[in-house]
Amino acid sequence: MRIASVQIVLRDHEKSEDRFQQAQRILEHMEQEKKRPDLILFPELWDCGFFAFDEYETASQPLQGRSFAFFSQWAKRLGANILTGSFVEERNQKRYNTVLFLSREGKLCGAYRKIHLFGYGSEEARRLCAGNETVAVEADFAIAGISTCYDLRFPEQYRALVDQGAEILLLTAAWPMARLEHWRILQQARALENQCFLISCNCSGEQNGTALAGHSMTIAPDGTILAEADEKTEVLWSEIDPRQAKAWRSAFPALADRVAITPREKGEER
Repeated sequence: MRIASVQIVLRDHEKSEDRFQQAQRILEHMEQEKKRPDLILFPELWDCGFFAFDEYETASQPLQGRSFAFFSQWAKRLGANILTGSFVEERNQKRYNTVLFLSREGKLCGAYRKIHLFGYGSEEARRLCAGNETVAVEADFAIAGISTCYDLRFPEQYRALVDQGAEILLLTAAWPMARLEHWRILQQARALENQCFLISCNCSGEQNGTALAGHSMTIAPDGTILAEADEKTEVLWSEIDPRQAKAWRSAFPALADRVAITPREKGEER
């Protein structure tokens, strides 16, 4: 299957409309050049920008609002599954960092609300509500587990996705350049320990004084980096065979050797 990770470049002077036009141009180019990916990914909060905290309220939309309408038509036009990248969702008078997975027919197959909200030098945890459900979608290519940015630091979430049958992990992010090495190492670790493909899409550019790392990646179930963008590339193309996840798990059955571990109670004898 062919994958296109659309690494949106953020600039302070741009507005949401500018970024939608940027996305439109990229998707139109795919259509004109007859580049028809099986899966397209966009990054976290790319329309308003993760670090534009004051814009969260005005940028908020319902679950099937502007982002859904925009990507639904493009899923049908390109015949591609799309991970929309996240947006600020307005739901029951609360706001969430939400990403959608759409089928080739433009239908909503899954919505994931970010579980781990970032508080370090960020207002996300104060302004948004955390989700409480892991989401794995049964796509036409494999079962895909969805996560967002800071989730990457919490391996238990990815174990839960594997327990839901995930063989491919999809990650949307606005990861900063200051922690680029963490971004690279943790992606390889999550792919390797869960024997899954991991496909990420990160923002690049700079917003409100924070440089974004870019370096969207496609990683094999054995931890090998199959493709990696730089800080400026807008589209990272890669190809994988989803069946290789099962083949790798069969050849090296580490997941089958998992043992349930019960923590020792305080004061309990060894």
